[in-house]
Amino acid sequence: MARAPQKSRLRSTLAAVAAVAAALGGISAVTPMAQAATPAAAVTPLPPELEAIRAAESVRIYGDAAVRPPNQRKTGLISLGDSEISGEGVGTYDPATNTAANQCHRSPDAAIHRTGIPADLTFNVACSGGYTGNIRIGGAKQYADELVQSDNLAVKARNAKIKMVVLVAGANDDLQFGPVMTDCVTRWVLSQGTCEPKYGPGWQARVDGLKPKVEATVADLRTVMRDAGYADSDYKLVVMGYPSPIGPDFKDNPGFPGKLPGGCAGYDSDAAWGRNHAVPAFEKGMRAAALASGATYLDNSRLFHGHEVCMEDAWARGLYLDLGDHFPWDENTARQSFHPNYRGHGAFASCLTQLYASGLREASCADPASTGTPVLQAGAWDALYAPLKNGATGDCLDADGAASANGTKVVGWDCHGGRNQGWWYDAPRNTLHVELTQDRCLDAPGSGYGAGTALILWNCHGGANQQFVRDGATLRPAAAPGMCLTLSAAHEPLRLQTCDGSAAQRFA
Repeated sequence: MARAPQKSRLRSTLAAVAAVAAALGGISAVTPMAQAATPAAAVTPLPPELEAIRAAESVRIYGDAAVRPPNQRKTGLISLGDSEISGEGVGTYDPATNTAANQCHRSPDAAIHRTGIPADLTFNVACSGGYTGNIRIGGAKQYADELVQSDNLAVKARNAKIKMVVLVAGANDDLQFGPVMTDCVTRWVLSQGTCEPKYGPGWQARVDGLKPKVEATVADLRTVMRDAGYADSDYKLVVMGYPSPIGPDFKDNPGFPGKLPGGCAGYDSDAAWGRNHAVPAFEKGMRAAALASGATYLDNSRLFHGHEVCMEDAWARGLYLDLGDHFPWDENTARQSFHPNYRGHGAFASCLTQLYASGLREASCADPASTGTPVLQAGAWDALYAPLKNGATGDCLDADGAASANGTKVVGWDCHGGRNQGWWYDAPRNTLHVELTQDRCLDAPGSGYGAGTALILWNCHGGANQQFVRDGATLRPAAAPGMCLTLSAAHEPLRLQTCDGSAAQRFA
């Protein structure tokens, strides 16, 4: 078979990459705190159009159109927002949301349908490509056969006893997360240079712009629930953050297939910028909006660390072109790219289940030892990581060169507050994680504990050579408690030495 001319192949490649722009446009909780309870008010009647929809749904659920008292209703969970929670990227979709006229791409395998939270009914009204204007009271319909999402909530809240409302929204507002990722991929394909210099300087302004919109959306959802007769304490309203789908450490994957076959096309430095700066700034904005609006917050920013595109056991789908339904190229050809896959939604479901049972107002979720099982942690990640300053040199422990690949040296360096100097001690597992990624831990290479052994970063696995015990201001290998982490001089590697009580072995 004759090969296509080079210019023709390039045009096809560019068309595919351009299609990613539309695809990605849909990209698509500390200690328990008392939540102010607003007394339930009388139920506000729905407009005739919504009342007809409610009555028809009630017939499907109960066999008649009556509005039941809350204690006679089936219990329910509901998710609202964009493609991150609708199920975009899973690959299996409700047929009505996978047509030329409706691309909401709601999946029966989406997280809300897979939690372990006891509920009779689960509702997914999120829609790929949605922004806060498609959710708020009086907002715009996304498609002709769709309701504004807050209207959908109003209907469900009267037909079921809603226990939890999950909101994932903000990426498609000022941030325009998808188009930015698209441009980064396009620039790599065309060898135009990295995209960080283009977006980095204005990124915080974008985050600042989306925060009030997320706050207003939460306020509207509260209003909808109050109008349906709920007090604020009758249900849990969760704002869930976005995980980072791509990172720079894919080459540590022993089965790394290459960037294009694996779907992680882009410059390495842009992948690092996205994980280390863009997503963390986004996450801080989402956290601020959740806390300001009184919602429960779930920080998932590190949930996919170690499971990014092109990593082993990936929880996100990489660059994906749906040529079967969208050929020649159209705006939907690549819309499934860079979204949580089936395993990713399973991770969301696990985190939501743990959060619901915890009673926390703010929590984080991640896979701390690469077991494939997410673990909930009280507090938001950025509040949990802190520098470790040496008592003798004044240096901070530092992932050399702000790298996080397997084998990266850990050294003492001038304290600067960067993420390569943030550390979190996971007390239940005795592991020390670097802030750059939840997937890299302090490691005694080869399980060597002799004097002079230099410590490195390595993929977290929970093994004995990654377990360190805090004893006062010292850190000691659990397998060799007579040895201490030591910085013998400024800018030197972190090494193991026999514990002697010196300031060089104290970290605060």
